Amino acid sequence: MPTILVADDHPLFREALRGAVVRVIPDARLHEAENAEGLYAMADAHPDADLLLLDLNMPGAQGFSALVHLRGLHPQLPVVMVSAREEPAVIRRALDHGAMGFIPKSSNAETLGTALRRVLDGDRWVPDSADSAPRTGTDEQDVAARVRELTPQQFRVLQMLGSGKLNKQIGYELGVSEATIKAHMSAILRKLGASNRTQAVLMAGKLSVDPEKVVAPDETDD
Repeated sequence: MPTILVADDHPLFREALRGAVVRVIPDARLHEAENAEGLYAMADAHPDADLLLLDLNMPGAQGFSALVHLRGLHPQLPVVMVSAREEPAVIRRALDHGAMGFIPKSSNAETLGTALRRVLDGDRWVPDSADSAPRTGTDEQDVAARVRELTPQQFRVLQMLGSGKLNKQIGYELGVSEATIKAHMSAILRKLGASNRTQAVLMAGKLSVDPEKVVAPDETDD
């Protein structure tokens, strides 16, 4: 029985995806997550799953960062992005970061079914509009390669830093000391090739859907 993973924070769309999967693969085993933490735990628990349907934007994940992180941890897991963002450039970036396909959330049930069949057969599926988009820039691809080198805990720290949290807040949420967070930050800066927290967040921000909207952290929290 094929195992399909679904990660999306919208219950109604998870229900739509479940329906599409069941129509194509009636005996599929489905597992779901509604946020980034649940996503990573689900992927760890089912590393041999046949497919992951991943929302582009969900709590705890910024843009393509979750895709990049998962491709580093589970390169054998096929990932298809699902999103309300349908710009050709967004679709092209998803493919360049390792997605096997991209399904717009505006797709009807027939299109969802076609996309699932194609990907489960080992092919890519994307809207025709993606053909018009240029390839992702080398700067962004370089950042993605560096982010893939982060450990899961380092990646969590970087994501929380990018959301504006201070070291003390991050330590509290992760259940570790502030000193441990500072040690993680030192490793993150080294792996990213960044000189400070601001540069690290702005570098990682290149993987967001809208990099120009990334806000730098408080540099005094060191």
